[in-house]
Amino acid sequence: MTYDFKHFDTKLTEAKEWLVREFAAVRTGRATPALLDMVHVESYGTRVPLVQVGSVGNEDARTLRITLWDKGQIKAVEKAITDANLGVSVMSDDKGIRVIFPELTSDRRVQLMKLAKAKLEESRVAVRKARDEVMKDIEAKEKEGEMSEDDKFRVKEDVQKRVDLANRGFDEMLTKKEAEIQL
Repeated sequence: MTYDFKHFDTKLTEAKEWLVREFAAVRTGRATPALLDMVHVESYGTRVPLVQVGSVGNEDARTLRITLWDKGQIKAVEKAITDANLGVSVMSDDKGIRVIFPELTSDRRVQLMKLAKAKLEESRVAVRKARDEVMKDIEAKEKEGEMSEDDKFRVKEDVQKRVDLANRGFDEMLTKKEAEIQL
């Protein structure tokens, strides 16, 4: 009997994509527009992502420029960035808003590494949870007679191989992020 891993593979892919997004939001030595992805602005009575009220681009290695589509939103965007507690300076001028990221200190680098490792662990927990669901399903199928004991062990081995592969991918992502943070 062949086991359908489609749902499990989807869960693994979701965990990887989530980790990619979370790592993108962890600041490194360079300012990137992805650092502001989690900022939501109060716009006309609704909280919307920053990218829906303006465009975000790099001005230099430590500065982002936000060009708003509606100049009346400047105060709301400044407040949203300040409330996000990113440890940045916010200045507005006639062209839009400048977000200036300070140099990373060694203490801040340690904090960022702890944050990155916490995000890694969250993704691993999601993978373990998905693996446990599949393992319970396999046990149930064996009890119902839909799967032989040999098939059960083979499928469980396949599940573990997929989990190990996903975890190796997560570790590689952490290694890359660690190198970015240490720059």
